[in-house]
Amino acid sequence: DLDGHAKKPGDTNFEYWREANKTGMKLQASLGENPFKYGAAAGTDTHTGLMTGGEESNFFGKFVANEPSPDRWNNEYKQEEAGVRRDWTLMAAGLTGVWATSNTREAIWDAMKRKETYASSGPRMVLRFFGGFGLQAGADTVDSGYASGVPMGGDLAAAPDGVAPTFLVAAMKDPEGANLDRVQVIKGWVDSEGRTHEKIFDVVWAGERKPGSDGRLPEVGNTVDVANATYTNDIGAGELVGAFTDPEFDPAQPAFWYARVIEIPTPRWTAYDQVKFGVTMSDEVPLVQQERAVSSPIWYTPD
Repeated sequence: DLDGHAKKPGDTNFEYWREANKTGMKLQASLGENPFKYGAAAGTDTHTGLMTGGEESNFFGKFVANEPSPDRWNNEYKQEEAGVRRDWTLMAAGLTGVWATSNTREAIWDAMKRKETYASSGPRMVLRFFGGFGLQAGADTVDSGYASGVPMGGDLAAAPDGVAPTFLVAAMKDPEGANLDRVQVIKGWVDSEGRTHEKIFDVVWAGERKPGSDGRLPEVGNTVDVANATYTNDIGAGELVGAFTDPEFDPAQPAFWYARVIEIPTPRWTAYDQVKFGVTMSDEVPLVQQERAVSSPIWYTPD
């Protein structure tokens, strides 16, 4: 998960970006400043010197020793205190999207400084996210978002009496990639006793699905043919646009929200390797995944 939690061998937890955002808000109460007020970013983290991108079908590994070969999926990645990590636990590169006013170094730098960025697990999907107390569902996402709210990476002003923030989200698929499953808004907050919380809201999704009695949205389906490492865009949507008004907003509670867009299932690099090299991997190896992108948060801090 690009923005969630992870475990290393031995069931020892260590946390990622979402937890850092929650911890930052918690620390702000004691420090007077949020030390983890981060925008979203993703990159390759590879050490091969190769200009390979985030395509699972063209994954060249993180190190020279992990470049394509029939048995690389089971190579030992590194020795950790709690055990051994294998190459199949890794995935292809990520990408950072930047909403700049022009394609110049200066404008791109300014956009990153104001955190108007989003992070993708690899596909070149497009994601926009705005929040404000005067936004209306159905309004033009970009024009209304800038005129009456703040973009991803921004801060909401004090809440008017009795008004909850509304968020506008819009996502578009990678032109050469998979359709979209859904767009979600993820909320984190700190309660009056200093405890952190999080909640995921499904905002807009493909198809005629409806949340069940448990509030959960059914899966979008799966067109992946693992035997051939292929998929089809017979499910999902090319574009998803919607609005979300926080039903649990407390104007006295610090909080943040960010958008997450999820693709339909697609083959993982392990599935492509099985076909290319004619190998069979062990049952624990995932062969299918759902790529995603997350926006920088929008923060709310009571006066």
